[in-house]
Amino acid sequence: MTTDTATTSPAASPAPPTFMYEELLAAITDPGGREILDPATGELVGRVHESTVEDLEQALARARAKQPEWAAVPDAERCALLQRAADAVEANAPALAELLSREQGKPVQNGPNALFEVGGAVAWLRATASLPLEPETIVDDESGHAVLHYDPIGVVGAISPWNWPMMISVWQIAPALRMGNTVVAKPSEYTPLSVLGLVHVLNQVLPEGLVTAVAGGREVGAALSQHAGVDKLMFTGSTATGKAIMRSAADTLTRLTLELGGNDAGIVLPDADPQAIAEGLFWGAFINTGQTCAALKRLYVHEDVYDAVCEALTEVAAAMPMGQGRDERNVLGPLQNRAQYEIVADLVEKARSGGGRVLIGGDPDESLPGHFYPTTLVADLDDDNPLVTEEQFGPALPIVKYSSVDDAVRMANRLDVGLGASVWSSDVAKAREVAARIQAGTVWINKHGAVDPRMPFGGIKSSGHGVEFGVEGLKALGVPKVISV
Repeated sequence: MTTDTATTSPAASPAPPTFMYEELLAAITDPGGREILDPATGELVGRVHESTVEDLEQALARARAKQPEWAAVPDAERCALLQRAADAVEANAPALAELLSREQGKPVQNGPNALFEVGGAVAWLRATASLPLEPETIVDDESGHAVLHYDPIGVVGAISPWNWPMMISVWQIAPALRMGNTVVAKPSEYTPLSVLGLVHVLNQVLPEGLVTAVAGGREVGAALSQHAGVDKLMFTGSTATGKAIMRSAADTLTRLTLELGGNDAGIVLPDADPQAIAEGLFWGAFINTGQTCAALKRLYVHEDVYDAVCEALTEVAAAMPMGQGRDERNVLGPLQNRAQYEIVADLVEKARSGGGRVLIGGDPDESLPGHFYPTTLVADLDDDNPLVTEEQFGPALPIVKYSSVDDAVRMANRLDVGLGASVWSSDVAKAREVAARIQAGTVWINKHGAVDPRMPFGGIKSSGHGVEFGVEGLKALGVPKVISV
């Protein structure tokens, strides 16, 4: 599905058009398309046109035709247009947030919510437009003079997930455009309307043909991942799918950035203050109802503070209301789809049957509509329990007791994942020492999951390939070229 676009020059910038929720939904909905249901209520949100492989071919052809013209636009003008795109998203934040809440499930107002996600998209657009990227002089002596430049790659395919559909789409789209590429975006089948709505808003101010959203099924995603007309593919999702994409890209040697599954460990050191860290631990684990790649998914707590941490964390969890996203009292929403609900429920039962002590939650009310699984904490687990070793991607946190820091580091590192991790301590110097021993792309101290558009972000082991964000992320969307005299 392609949305209408405008070709306004950044030099003459009228206020971006704004849409009411109903207007935005009408602009992206196909009356004869597939139903998209609210995960909190089961009510109809809208209908989406199911694009075909032929639709994808046409989108890629348009992107290919437009790309040389866009590449010729000076970097300063591209940055100005990204700022205009940020203005447009910001002006349409209420409508975009309501659409996101209805389709994805997260609350509109409270906590790290739908408005938070839309605000994140605005922040990433602005930060991407502001990052410095100048030609680098790498040799300048009697032997000669050499300068490193970055040329556009060409056409970027962007496959986004259902947990943060708008913000992660911007993580892919914004740096691709900044570097002179065009983009064909393929949203998750679960949250296509959110991405179509975002792209519709962006295309009110971007030149026609720069960004096209193609909402289709797995066959469209497979075709995009192996298409010879895609020069770079960006994907956020499961490790299994990332491996399949890497195999598909082998024949065409398509460049890849893959942000894949994680099972982030957190280590609480014996000097930590349980009351001081409890809320940070909670949001590190339960942001977006636990549906975040870099969420805290297994917590290792020293025996000296174990009981106090369990108690403090349970108190915080009990005070966090969960429910339908348009109710302003709620800070947590449902799981986005039933398949994920079943994964979480199964892992909690395995934890219970494996001797785990349920501190809170673990007993969903099946009479309620929607995919609501209660906020769940499970203590006294062995490190080999499935709730610890498998990524739950939902509101269930296992808590494991340890007696020595060496044991905690060993347990944190033993899995074949390494997206993020965290260390919690009253002594930052001591926490830094432990953080240096943890195998992960990012290790936070006294916080978890706090990504920043200025800082490169990516995983090691089975958690990813390449980095996003910051200058390093921009360079990953370009082709290095050395001009040597």
